[in-house]
Amino acid sequence: MSLARLLAVVRKELVQLGRDRLTFAMIVGIPTLQLLLFGFAINLDIRHLPAAVLDQANTAHSRELVAELASSQVLDLRRVVVAPQEIDAAMRRGEISAAVVIPPDFETRLARADRPAWQVVVDGSDQSVQAAARQLSAFPLASLDYGRAPNRPGTRAVPSVEIVNFYNPERRAPVNTVPGLIGVILAMTMVIFTAMAIVRERERGNMEMLIATPLSPFELTIGKVLPYVGIGLVQVTLILLLGLLVFDVPVRGSLLEVYVAAIVYIAAMLSLGVFISTLADSQFQAMQMAFFTFLPQILLSGFMFPYDGMPRAAQWLAEIFPLTHFLRLIRGIMLREAALGEMWHELAALAAFVAVMLSVAVLRFRKRLD
Repeated sequence: MSLARLLAVVRKELVQLGRDRLTFAMIVGIPTLQLLLFGFAINLDIRHLPAAVLDQANTAHSRELVAELASSQVLDLRRVVVAPQEIDAAMRRGEISAAVVIPPDFETRLARADRPAWQVVVDGSDQSVQAAARQLSAFPLASLDYGRAPNRPGTRAVPSVEIVNFYNPERRAPVNTVPGLIGVILAMTMVIFTAMAIVRERERGNMEMLIATPLSPFELTIGKVLPYVGIGLVQVTLILLLGLLVFDVPVRGSLLEVYVAAIVYIAAMLSLGVFISTLADSQFQAMQMAFFTFLPQILLSGFMFPYDGMPRAAQWLAEIFPLTHFLRLIRGIMLREAALGEMWHELAALAAFVAVMLSVAVLRFRKRLD
């Protein structure tokens, strides 16, 4: 064994890595990105959960309870409603994730302590919201120490609180995860497929034949995308069937609207993949970039970790990703029986992402080998 030859190979490999700017950037970028993403995303202490209040008692104790719940920072009491129907409508549209319901006989329930004194209604289509409700049920509130002065030492804990789960009363995990997996699987497969599409044409020498055709960059880009829309719809159908047959996950809303939302989301993922393919020089680089976009989406979208538990800056970043908006759409339609018209802003965000990504990809694409 020659140490000189060994060092020559090591030196050659280091020079090659130095010339490969993408690999060098990923050596530094991947650990930095993972540290920041996991550091911000892994936070099970949910704060500022959007919520409503229905105070049917309107007594001194009930108002004090509402004030203390607001100061706990677990709930962000954004609206006061006067009827239970308003809670149902707002939760179906995704405007709130929880609601505090104080019944008219609140004072009597506190005095007798024979049944729950108040309710927390939560959106059962999101497991993180259920976790926040459990935090509230164990949160000490001095105003509920009936017959004693508030904030007095030795006050007892919160009396029995009834947690009502809308849309998932059995609290089954697959009801939450299967709709989200539609977005996660499409994010992985669609981006990888299209990210490698144009790069594969270059590597196989087919780009020369495409250059000789009268195809415009827009026609070539759209032509590359359209076949994968059908593939994506096949995957959506397969997941829905397996979710129903194996995990008994229902589709409470319109099946047509599920596919409409899926088509717009698939277009968003494909446009991202086409944009990546205009940046990469090889299929390996295309896969690296696709993974680079997949990790932030799955961590910050609310699929794995609570969206409301993230810092505000991480939430702003999550709003850029298509998976964040699709999760709200698919869970709303499948589990809350919401209509697309009630969540039009999520659909508009996906459409805007498609327009921007496809425009940039078409502008970057050149029918030249250099």
